[in-house]
Amino acid sequence: MDRLKISTAGESHGKALIGIIEGIPAGLPIETQDIDKQLRRRQQGHGRGGRMKIEQDHAEILSGVRWGKTLASPIALKIENRDWENWQKGMSPLSQDEGSIDPVTRARPGHADLAGCLKYGFRDIRNVLERSSARETAMRVALGAVCRTFLAQFGITIGSFVIRTGGAGKRYYQSAMNELDGLKDIGNRLIAFSAKADESVVRCPFEEDAQQMINAIDEAKDRGDTIGGVFEVFAVGLPIGLGSHVQWDKRLNGQLAQAIMSIQAVKGVECGLGFDLSQRFGSRLMDEILYSDEMGFYRLSNFAGGLEGGMTNGMPLLLRAIMKPIPTQRNPLNSIDIVTKEAKEAAYERSDVCAVAACSVIAEAMIAFVLTDAMLCKFGGDCIDETVRNYKNYLNYLKEF
Repeated sequence: MDRLKISTAGESHGKALIGIIEGIPAGLPIETQDIDKQLRRRQQGHGRGGRMKIEQDHAEILSGVRWGKTLASPIALKIENRDWENWQKGMSPLSQDEGSIDPVTRARPGHADLAGCLKYGFRDIRNVLERSSARETAMRVALGAVCRTFLAQFGITIGSFVIRTGGAGKRYYQSAMNELDGLKDIGNRLIAFSAKADESVVRCPFEEDAQQMINAIDEAKDRGDTIGGVFEVFAVGLPIGLGSHVQWDKRLNGQLAQAIMSIQAVKGVECGLGFDLSQRFGSRLMDEILYSDEMGFYRLSNFAGGLEGGMTNGMPLLLRAIMKPIPTQRNPLNSIDIVTKEAKEAAYERSDVCAVAACSVIAEAMIAFVLTDAMLCKFGGDCIDETVRNYKNYLNYLKEF
């Protein structure tokens, strides 16, 4: 990212998570309740683990905001880990506490355990698993809430919903891409899907599919297993022309895919119709261009998912991602003790059965980062009023083109 810089720090069972975001213009209204709302959404979902009963995440603003408005300086947030009280010796930064808990030496297949220890020379896997844990994504969601507030100044809405859990659900929802009733209706439909998803314990807006997903999660839990799934994440209200075709690293689709792929356990990302585009004739899959004085250039379909040539085309951005089953198993898999080299069962850490619902909310934060950076690259501004003025001037230019 060119204009936005985001960093997080903290371990899963450490004292707190810390996040810093730089590049937000001055004057943006920020309230902690808006951040906490997104944190609550991340913690929901059928099949979540015992930690959700312990943590009720709350973000504290440490810097960069005064009297509810950003200062253009770095914004620092803190989320305390309530489980820290049980780990004060085991995760202490002090050398005098070394050895207060036993090391973890049995690597878990599917995790960062083995590669991380070999890379950094650790003989205790806890030095890897504490940071590689998805607990870190709580801070991504908190920082993403700041970006969501920024994007809302321009009428941009971000949302998501789960479409598949294990074998339950659908490959994708055709109505999100091609309903032949115009841009506004496609966007409104996506927003309605996301709102309905927030009422579901599996974040699926379709009741029949949602019940099948609940059943699939319960079955996995009874087996002592885990289950993955697929979700869609979108943004509505984006202007034409974010991103660029002129260099590979400026293409917005690449930036968005990397952002979502950075989420723990995500193994694939599609845009629009995605991989199914390969199975049909091109003449049936290009989003034909129309024009009216009221709407300007527009489309009646969205097979491209709102991106053409690495740039937004004015249609809703629509991405789809697959999350693999969480690799930590209640019935441990075969592994090796990294110290003794003996065959052992993998270590078990408290874990979820299914976290696809949470992953969809995390993905919202990730695309909020990328889109905020793209908006700042396009429209600049040291204060939010300046950015909004530049944006409005661009919209006027599009109308006059």
